[in-house]
Amino acid sequence: MSEYIAEHVQDGPGVRTRNGVLRGALKDGVASFLGVPYAQAPVGALRFRAPEPARAWDGVREATAFGPTAPKRSYAPPLDALLPDPEVAGDDCLNLNVWAPWPASQEGPDDGGRPVMVWIHGGSLKHGSSAVPVYDGTAFARDGVVLVSLNYRLGVEGFGVFPDAPTNLGLRDQIAALTWVRENIAAFGGDPDRVTVFGESAGAISIAALMASPLAKGLFRRAVMQSGAPSARSLDIARRTTEAMAARLKVPATAEAFARVDPERLLAAQTAVTGKGNPVLSGHAFHITVDGDVLPDHPGDLLVDGASADVELLMGTNTDEYRLWFVPGGHTEKVGSLGQRLLLRKGRISPNVAKVYRAGRSKEKPGEVLGVLAADKLLWMPLNMLADARLNTGGAAATYMYEFGWPSPVLDLRACHALELGFVFDTLDLPETRALTGPDAPRDLAAAMHAAWVSFAATGDPGWRRWDPARPVMTFGPGLPSLVEAPREAERRAWHV
Repeated sequence: MSEYIAEHVQDGPGVRTRNGVLRGALKDGVASFLGVPYAQAPVGALRFRAPEPARAWDGVREATAFGPTAPKRSYAPPLDALLPDPEVAGDDCLNLNVWAPWPASQEGPDDGGRPVMVWIHGGSLKHGSSAVPVYDGTAFARDGVVLVSLNYRLGVEGFGVFPDAPTNLGLRDQIAALTWVRENIAAFGGDPDRVTVFGESAGAISIAALMASPLAKGLFRRAVMQSGAPSARSLDIARRTTEAMAARLKVPATAEAFARVDPERLLAAQTAVTGKGNPVLSGHAFHITVDGDVLPDHPGDLLVDGASADVELLMGTNTDEYRLWFVPGGHTEKVGSLGQRLLLRKGRISPNVAKVYRAGRSKEKPGEVLGVLAADKLLWMPLNMLADARLNTGGAAATYMYEFGWPSPVLDLRACHALELGFVFDTLDLPETRALTGPDAPRDLAAAMHAAWVSFAATGDPGWRRWDPARPVMTFGPGLPSLVEAPREAERRAWHV
């Protein structure tokens, strides 16, 4: 630390960033700096505007508590009991957190500092924050990684589509946070040239968009996509949610009009319009948009064509993704054979594909088969296609695939969406993690999965064979992790991939 910090930061670890001095907290060799602003509060004239860099401050800024979360509502029951989503009041929601080994040595394998991982949370682009306890970065810092987690604008504030405001504001926030990391992370002992972005669900969708965006080029070296595939909508389709909110609020569908609406009333309208949405059963939702600026084209097309071919990529899914969306609401019981056929037609899933799935799952209910089909179309198949495309791109960086298959006993959710999070972060002891895993989740599996993510961030290799024509997938399930070649080949071939 510099002389200035040593003199003025006596009760905790201190770091000088470009904006000023931070004082964090220290426990068991890990320093944490929470609620650090990377952009100005998006209020007043900055509401519905691209993020502006954070202002400098005088003196020492306390960084020992999570900063404000973006305006949002908690998950609706019964998901609220499974996915804790804390709210922190305040306007300065464009903030991030850093966990780092302490003291913050600049020494590392490349003599440039420690590997850095930047976490982008999920939540359908309308829930979640970096304050979720499951995302605590202590275990990553304990194992030599500088871990950063961030907040970004959600819902209509981050992904509304207006004629008088920039698009993809939440994605622009993420780019602003990554720029902050690029400029400041060396002060925490991190290597700005060894940054890995990782995220789950909407966070993984965001990462696919960042990999495809020219505005994010050069801000990270590696990426991890957990249970999320490249996805975006046209402006015409994406604005339908904004227009539905405007009709409910009885105001024009403009940023100027929305900015005059009381924030609580805005959230109430947002919840009413999107509350019945579901990743599988559709409905009004928020989307990343193809806007010609942040995203010049659909991220899936751009990545298949070679965007970010130089970025090392780890990605995968959970065996029973759909069960988080279907089981708590009873959809597996409600969907009969007729309903399954109607929903398959609505989802444009070929009868031939459905026939292959039914043949291999004859003992499963129609709702369960539908859930697997829909989740595979949304997640498993697009990731397989992307891995194959990168394999066929000459000189592309390595791609690695995984599947998480340990079954949770809670509500018979099995290996559902989001279950792997406590294993990746090695936070199985937290009550918020146990809400989804139950009390007896295997610690050795968490140790193995967490170690693989650390290894990938440090070296670009999680510890198993890279994707090749044999399609090797590391499976984290009951027992020891195992490498499986070409899993579910008959179902994959049914999609003509």
